[in-house]
Amino acid sequence: MKSITINGSQRESVGKKATKALRNAGQVPCVLYGGDKPVHFSAPELAFSKLVYTPNAHTVVIELDNGETLNAVLQDIQFHPVTDRILHIDFYQLFEDKEISLNIPVNLVGNSRGVKNGGVLRRNNRKLRIKALPANLPDFIEIDITPLKIGDKVAVGDLPSEGYTFLHSDNTVVCQVRTSRTAVEDEEEDEELEEGAEAPAEAAAEAQE
Repeated sequence: MKSITINGSQRESVGKKATKALRNAGQVPCVLYGGDKPVHFSAPELAFSKLVYTPNAHTVVIELDNGETLNAVLQDIQFHPVTDRILHIDFYQLFEDKEISLNIPVNLVGNSRGVKNGGVLRRNNRKLRIKALPANLPDFIEIDITPLKIGDKVAVGDLPSEGYTFLHSDNTVVCQVRTSRTAVEDEEEDEELEEGAEAPAEAAAEAQE
């Protein structure tokens, strides 16, 4: 999984006044959990743009001004209800030998046969939660929807899960092709092929007569 580096400064004071002063200076107060003790730090709001405003999942390398480097994932984020500015971010520290749970985006590829025939593609889950060691976290979960006909669906149990575990039941639907008023039955094409195969046989029988 791709990583984004955040350069932060450790916070000496974590009171309301200090936090407000940081925000007024364009800094975002942050806390890193999961280690021996919480690590409080801050970083410029612009530093989080590639991490927050994207559908992609990333790990984070936090480089503090004391020379310490910590690996983490975004756990929670708070936005201002009016201005939508970032108010606070919580991170969770990663360890090479410790599994982590994370939401991973689903990437659909191909053109569905059912959609070509007028069906409607419905994405039931745009992200799936998995559990894995940090080294096995994928950038995304790819699904080829090319063979899907009208009425077909892809469930979690249909997906490969090498190196990680899905935290959903096997029957959780990820995507499906639903019928619509303009849909054409997929079987029509097969029927035409069968009729075409029968015609030469009939012609041959007539010729023998």
